[in-house]
Amino acid sequence: MPLSRRDWLKRGALAPAMLIPGVAQAYDVDEVERRLAKSSSVEGVSKLDLPTPSLILDLDAFEANVAGMAAHAKQHGLQLRPHSKTHKTPEIARRQLKAGAHGICAATIREAETMHAAGMAEILITGEQVGVNKIGRLIRLTKAAPETMSTVDNAEHAEQLSEAARAAKVTLNVMVDIDPVGRRTGIAPGKKAVALAKRIDQLEGLRLRGVHGYSGASSHVKGYEARKAHSIQYMTPVIESFEAMKKAGLPAEIMSGASTGTYNIDSDLAGMTELQVGSYVFMDVEYRRAGGRSGDTYTDFSPSLTVLATVMSKNYDDIATIDAGLKAFATDRSFGPEPLIEGVTYSFNGDEHGRLHLENASREVKLGDKVELIVPHCDPNVNLYDRMYACRGDQVREIWKIAARGHV
Repeated sequence: MPLSRRDWLKRGALAPAMLIPGVAQAYDVDEVERRLAKSSSVEGVSKLDLPTPSLILDLDAFEANVAGMAAHAKQHGLQLRPHSKTHKTPEIARRQLKAGAHGICAATIREAETMHAAGMAEILITGEQVGVNKIGRLIRLTKAAPETMSTVDNAEHAEQLSEAARAAKVTLNVMVDIDPVGRRTGIAPGKKAVALAKRIDQLEGLRLRGVHGYSGASSHVKGYEARKAHSIQYMTPVIESFEAMKKAGLPAEIMSGASTGTYNIDSDLAGMTELQVGSYVFMDVEYRRAGGRSGDTYTDFSPSLTVLATVMSKNYDDIATIDAGLKAFATDRSFGPEPLIEGVTYSFNGDEHGRLHLENASREVKLGDKVELIVPHCDPNVNLYDRMYACRGDQVREIWKIAARGHV
């Protein structure tokens, strides 16, 4: 069962880190660093030993999230193709596939290349690969992994892909990218989308596979019923376009879409074939604020990703400063992280500093304490770090490299 916020607050209230060598830490700093650098498997190192800020993954919550989404997809007869843009971590993709996922999504060619290098094959790249560099890399990746798929939203791009595929003597699998709402990428649903599908089907070197339709604007609509109405309104024309392609005799077999916010809405839409959910493995403040079927807080999946910080200054009763500021958290939202101490709130206070507001704190916060905070927006937050520490309770079990972070 998903943990309540109160349970998470209790779990996040770590004991203060003693500063006397040999009392709190099992090893000195040099030995801890040697153990962390040695391999992905770590024994005998606790959260209290870690440098801060550090990215922490709670294995119990993470594993429950992965199993829960896999069970949901199976129950609804859908394929699961989780999005690696959220985690950028091959070990997480491997665990999702082991739990039953059919394949994975990648937002960029770099993510796709990284995941393929780590052993993944069934990859859908959800962003258009335009230009000589990206088309060349897509050709190279498809030669190595023929199941690779990418998206197209206009005929000119399709013709460029066809020309490159013919020259390289390879067949590219393509999905028509349909824009439900948002005007980011994608062609309008209806006649234009079907016409593009027909053009793709005519072009040498291209194999039409289906439709990619992601209603990102639906994902965070506040309140389950409002979100349901929004997603049904904007996804219905996308699915109708997919059905029209099939009716026209086109080889459209995949209808891929949905998000963590709409997984239990879009899975009931007739015509969907696979879910490309991502954030469910971690969760974040933004999703929790969106609310769920059971109430104002989204609790279908538990927060598993936090940033561990240290109280570095405590000279006032109502304020403590931690060593996690603008460089430790994603700043693309109007809100910040949520401390896992009941009654405590956070505000940014500089590049390296964050402020804990303690007026209503449920416990005393002292100099040197370790504090965990739920991240505001998980995708860009992960991109700030080179590695995450996978923990059970307060013990570090493994270190996972965030191999696809960055852009190049």
